[in-house]
Amino acid sequence: MKKLYSGILFFLVATSSWAQQKPQYTQYIFNNYLINPAITGIENYTDIKAGYRNQWTGLDGAPVTMYFTAHTPIGNKFIQGDPMSQPANGEDPMSRSYVQDYQAAPAHHGIGFTVVSDKAGPITQSNYDITYAYHLGLSSNLNLSVGVAAGLANINLNTSQITLENALDPAIANGTTNQFKPDLGLGIWAYSATYFVGVSAQQVLPQTLYFSSNSTYNQSKTVPHYFFTAGVKLFLAEDVTLLPSVMLKYVKPVPSTFDLNLKMAFQDKFWIGGSYRRNDAIAAMAGINVGSFLNLGYAYDFTTSNLNTVSNGTHEIILGIMLNNAYKVICPRRFW
Repeated sequence: MKKLYSGILFFLVATSSWAQQKPQYTQYIFNNYLINPAITGIENYTDIKAGYRNQWTGLDGAPVTMYFTAHTPIGNKFIQGDPMSQPANGEDPMSRSYVQDYQAAPAHHGIGFTVVSDKAGPITQSNYDITYAYHLGLSSNLNLSVGVAAGLANINLNTSQITLENALDPAIANGTTNQFKPDLGLGIWAYSATYFVGVSAQQVLPQTLYFSSNSTYNQSKTVPHYFFTAGVKLFLAEDVTLLPSVMLKYVKPVPSTFDLNLKMAFQDKFWIGGSYRRNDAIAAMAGINVGSFLNLGYAYDFTTSNLNTVSNGTHEIILGIMLNNAYKVICPRRFW
């Protein structure tokens, strides 16, 4: 249903600062780079990923998210001279014996960029960010990285998708329906062969959102989003691992929420998993690694909130490519 009256539109815009404003992901464990720029350059190859998420299918105007990310390390000492952190003779990088010999990666830099488009109803927000991180060895088997993401956020209101009772609705009349705002994110990531811990913040610079020249309708603001993530790798057998992980999310003033995830990997060939998102959904996930170049992940969310009466669930797919993969690594080693 396309018709939106003035009061409804004002309510949607003005209350956007009361809820999560950034896209939601189920397979962030497959690409934590989306929420933490400190991961930039964590592997010694160029990591490229593209994702598509169709949330709450069957509900008109529900969020649809698409993204493209790429990041790579800088420094030949890390890219070509990190033998103690590489599997030897084709050894599985997820095996117990490899983990026992793991050593922290040499200090190095990483650069990358992200493009994210999130459409909900007539409003589309697109973020274009460049990322940088510095990775430092704290001990023989522990690294710490610090990262930043900076760029622009574009907020667009498609008025052609809105039918108003009053054509001169003051909520959007004489306003700017296409806006660019500065965007900034920060992150810290600690990682070893068997665990990771990360803290990050997105949308650090609050911005006023408006679609009208009337100050009465210019009360909506963006708010920072804070994330805490952690996971540990547990061995069930030489080549079979469990990775339980958690993500805590805080967006003031809404209540804090959390995700609980469990991923089981079989050698470096394929994995299955599940996720529980508090008061929202239960998800099933699976992925496959095709050689040392291509990997694919899929997730389906079963909606558990009241939206389950109108939603058929959520589909999410991720395609990954590993370029300049000199050591022919099939599966990422350092964070999942």
